[in-house]
Amino acid sequence: MRSFIFPGQGSQYIGMGKELSETFVEAREVFAEIDDSLNQKLFKLMTEGDEADLNLTQNTQPALMAVSVAVARVIRKQSGMSTSDMCDFVAGHSLGEYSALTAAGALDIDVTAKLLKLRGEAMQRAVPVGVGSMAAILGLDMDGVQDIARAATEKSDGDFSCQVANDNSVGQVVVSGHKQAVAVAMELAVEKGARKTIELQVSAPFHCSLMAPAAQEMAQVLADTDIRPPFVPIVTNVMAQATSEPSEIRRLLVDQITGTVRWSESVLWMKEQGVTEMVEMGAGKVLTGLARRIDKEISCQSIEKPEQIEAFLAGL
Repeated sequence: MRSFIFPGQGSQYIGMGKELSETFVEAREVFAEIDDSLNQKLFKLMTEGDEADLNLTQNTQPALMAVSVAVARVIRKQSGMSTSDMCDFVAGHSLGEYSALTAAGALDIDVTAKLLKLRGEAMQRAVPVGVGSMAAILGLDMDGVQDIARAATEKSDGDFSCQVANDNSVGQVVVSGHKQAVAVAMELAVEKGARKTIELQVSAPFHCSLMAPAAQEMAQVLADTDIRPPFVPIVTNVMAQATSEPSEIRRLLVDQITGTVRWSESVLWMKEQGVTEMVEMGAGKVLTGLARRIDKEISCQSIEKPEQIEAFLAGL
């Protein structure tokens, strides 16, 4: 069994999608469609723009989706096979969940691009710059970091909060919240034996309760969005198991904004269902690296460049 997995924020870089566009007409069509839907020269920004502009979350989110969906469309057209012929599940890390839903036919590309642009803007508006923070805790397990996040919140007497944002892999858990509480969590983590703590260079504290205003905005937008049953089930960040029910997908996309990305559990759940191969579609290879750390028995590959696509097609 095989799953297609789609990366989230942090995988972006200037130049992504360029080789795809030069090699495959299907990719050019995707990039043009997204540019038109946003009334923005996003592809030009992705390939030759300024890194600071690409890193603005309202640009990062649709840009990463564009590359992922372009890869998925190229593979579908070049192979002549449907998504359901090639994989048994799809899953995505945070914004990658939108890429997964689009690749699996639940959302139209132009709709997804607009949703992610709005999502990025809403998340940026939710918390003033400098109020929030995120940090990676390396060397401690999920339960240990959850205890630390609770303790950091308690130490602030309820004025500030901290919670687990991402359970990425064994020994890599990310916390998010008020800057003061995250700083306390980093200190506590070192006391508890963490190998390293790293404050992340992000524009907002994602996947925590501070994102509630963004969740409210997206709930209103998603209520009016047509979501179809995906061609294959999607393993969601919030549940760490699969669903194909549009109403549930809609609710979980809202919950995801303030909830924990349970990526490690999602990967292990797919393995329990019989998945032996995971194919990362889109920029970079972050999820491929995480999957290998979560379970070395899972075969992983990342597909972004034309030669990687051709190798994958040859192995179908």
